[in-house]
Amino acid sequence: QVQLVESGGGLVQPGGSLRLSCVASGTIFSIYNMAWYRQAPGKQRDLVALITQPGTTRYADSMRGRFTISRDNSKNAVYLQMNSLKPEDTAVYYCNQQISPNSGQGPNYYWGQGTQVTVSS
Repeated sequence: QVQLVESGGGLVQPGGSLRLSCVASGTIFSIYNMAWYRQAPGKQRDLVALITQPGTTRYADSMRGRFTISRDNSKNAVYLQMNSLKPEDTAVYYCNQQISPNSGQGPNYYWGQGTQVTVSS
């Protein structure tokens, strides 16, 4: 059983910053890709940023230069540093991790519960 717990969301003024965290726990052998997605009301869930096991990163165009994804493999954690936040960044942010529970089993994708980020003055 694997669980992802997110933290760090909240209310911030335009131009402000937030740092999201997501920690995986449970039966974990290896973690491959880690990612953050977001979903605004009435919209689909979209990729924000992704980081591979070796550390290669990929960002959605609108976040590049403002958001930074990082990971700490020793803590099974992924982070999202969000700077220069805009009202249009308001959404529920979800963590996603590709986790293999043991050496003989392929990876599955796991989701966190979501954390609300609201950018408003």
